[in-house]
Amino acid sequence: MIDEIRRLPQLRNCWYARPLTFPLIGVLRPRYNHVVRIRFLIVLLALLTSISLAQDSSDKAAAERSAARSREAEESSSRDTRIDISPPKNDAKSHPGSKAAVEDLDIPENIDVSGVQEFHPWNPMKALKNIEVGDFYFKRKNYKAALERYKEALYYKDGDALASFRLAVCQEKLGDKADARKYYEQYLKILPEGPFAKDAHASLDRLAKAQ
Repeated sequence: MIDEIRRLPQLRNCWYARPLTFPLIGVLRPRYNHVVRIRFLIVLLALLTSISLAQDSSDKAAAERSAARSREAEESSSRDTRIDISPPKNDAKSHPGSKAAVEDLDIPENIDVSGVQEFHPWNPMKALKNIEVGDFYFKRKNYKAALERYKEALYYKDGDALASFRLAVCQEKLGDKADARKYYEQYLKILPEGPFAKDAHASLDRLAKAQ
């Protein structure tokens, strides 16, 4: 018994008396973490790709909807501005002889529309603004810029007397006597007794003598 007690320290150093260790755990742990990281990156990349594709598809759908709305607006605008020249409903019953009367008329196939006047937008406020800007240039003797403004005023308000007179003066200053005469006469047609009527007559006489 005493011998066995003496042998206890030796038994502690034996292989079967030592605690069990697993060296493979330390080796496998880094590999496991590496695999987890790779899988996480793959999942993240797939998620980002799906989000990007979804955003692209939504942007494309929005662009298509916008284009469709633009086409509808253009078609609606063209329908609103289209002139309907078709006969009214029940016109044949109300005027039974109108069709035969039209057929008897000698209407040329190719009608000359060169004399048809173009419709301009009517905006007196823009015309007045352009006249004011034209006067600004006119006072600084920039007749070319003033002329363009007076023309713009006549575009928005055809037959404006003041713009016609100012435009005639600019044309005369720039040496365009034919157009100057035209707009002086236009002013006198609009306002024969207007505040610039005497000046217009004097300018016409001056241009006539200069020929």
